[in-house]
Amino acid sequence: MSRTITDTVTRDTRLCMSLSGRPSNIGTRFHNYLYDELGLDFVYKAFTTTDLPAAIAGIRALGIRGCGVSMPFKEACIEHVDVVHPSASAIDSVNTIVNEDGELHAYNTDYQAVADLLQRARLSPDLTVAVAGSGGMAKAVVAALRDSGFHTVTVVARNSETGPALAQTYGFEWQPDLGEAHPQLLVNATPIGMAGGPDADASPFPEATIAAAEAVFDVVAMPPDTPLVRAATARGKTVVTGAEVIALQAAEQFALYTGVRPSDDQIRRASEFSRS
Repeated sequence: MSRTITDTVTRDTRLCMSLSGRPSNIGTRFHNYLYDELGLDFVYKAFTTTDLPAAIAGIRALGIRGCGVSMPFKEACIEHVDVVHPSASAIDSVNTIVNEDGELHAYNTDYQAVADLLQRARLSPDLTVAVAGSGGMAKAVVAALRDSGFHTVTVVARNSETGPALAQTYGFEWQPDLGEAHPQLLVNATPIGMAGGPDADASPFPEATIAAAEAVFDVVAMPPDTPLVRAATARGKTVVTGAEVIALQAAEQFALYTGVRPSDDQIRRASEFSRS
């Protein structure tokens, strides 16, 4: 890339950022790649925080244009923004904040990315589904499944408060574990398998459950070949990866921040660069 920060960043450069419990370079490289390719005077930086209210106040006070929001801040940030758009209010979870002249607008582009990928993978809504997790990303997944016509879905979560609440909200079932069940579509909406996390080498589903499934959808983006993805790929299952989710949701964020929508080819190349 020809972009040199010392040559391009000025007082007029617009800053976008991300907030995550475990910041990575994926979003940073994705957005900065496209800023360079499209000649946009923007720069993107990843952060974490132990003071979420102050961090979001900083977005407003410093005129930061946009902020991607990741675990564990997706739900907690809602009370600190001004306008919650339908994509976020429908699931009470935010992954994108856009600063419109000091007014903070909240969206959720995860939901649309999941819905689009379910359609692209041609996964039948008649499949039985298990979703591991009950946090912000799980909400996006479960809502997208419901709105895509899936009707036999079980939320699998050990948390006896958030698990049943999530399932009930969308008209599905909850179980603390799968037991002997063998759903046809397995979805991981937990951090299990995430690089750098405590469960980086683990899978949210047992080997026998993966072997019996028809398809696997893992929302963990780093690495793209999580233990779950590797196990499913080795068995010839239909696989949707977190790398695909993050590319689609990031492209929508990019459009919200800049007003420019990248082409499919630009999104593909930016996604590849972000993981290189």
